[in-house]
Amino acid sequence: MASLPPDKMSSISQVTEVYGVSRNHKVKIINQLSRVGFVTAISGKNGSIYLSKPGETIRLGNVVRALEPLLLVNCYSYFCYINPACRLNKVLHKGV
Repeated sequence: MASLPPDKMSSISQVTEVYGVSRNHKVKIINQLSRVGFVTAISGKNGSIYLSKPGETIRLGNVVRALEPLLLVNCYSYFCYINPACRLNKVLHKGV
């Protein structure tokens, strides 16, 4: 969608044809991208999708972090016995 002119909208059907991805899968992805603000989706028979902000301002890292929260280390108390005293988790997550 970033390669389209700013005033050009696309549809889920067009995107699925170009990338060969199942429509169901693409609908789920577009819904997630819309929920976090990267895409605007207009529902209905003549619905369309477009980027909510200029493509050059969207960073891949921001998209990945918004859709797939990453845990650098497993700091759950049932897994890590030093969790109550550990400062590593806070430092790592501050860097992400």
